[in-house]
Amino acid sequence: MTPRVLAKDGTAYRYFAYGSNMSSARLRQRTPSARALGIARLPGHALRWHKLGRDGTGKCDIARCGESANEVVWGVLYEIAMAEKELLDRIEGLGIGYSEAQIRVKTATGSVWALTYQAKPERIDAALKPLPDYKAHVLGGAVEHGLPAHYVAALRQVAVVSE
Repeated sequence: MTPRVLAKDGTAYRYFAYGSNMSSARLRQRTPSARALGIARLPGHALRWHKLGRDGTGKCDIARCGESANEVVWGVLYEIAMAEKELLDRIEGLGIGYSEAQIRVKTATGSVWALTYQAKPERIDAALKPLPDYKAHVLGGAVEHGLPAHYVAALRQVAVVSE
């Protein structure tokens, strides 16, 4: 991990949550130290629900669209204690379903570097849909943090697995 994603004192790192971890309650169950720093956006990327989860359903991913694309992924920038990183990596399936990515996100006060998870190519299936409860975590986090209304409306339109 490079110093550019670390907090000033080096005991925490910045994490960009764009899926179910946008929900503060969900992320704090996993990493109690998580502290929301505000909303952020990742230009040139699109939110996809195509990452194959352990349960066989779709989980969120950020897909690169190119610098000239008008796509953007909105999310929440968190600060998390370094001592909890290994646990979150394990929960997220680092190395199995997701790879770690260092990205530059835009916030209300400027651009910052952060870590996030990006689906491994072999775990992508465009036909996947999320479970209703997974979508509810994503949507709940988006509403909780005040993501733009048009983005929240698009999240509401995502089709889910029929139960």
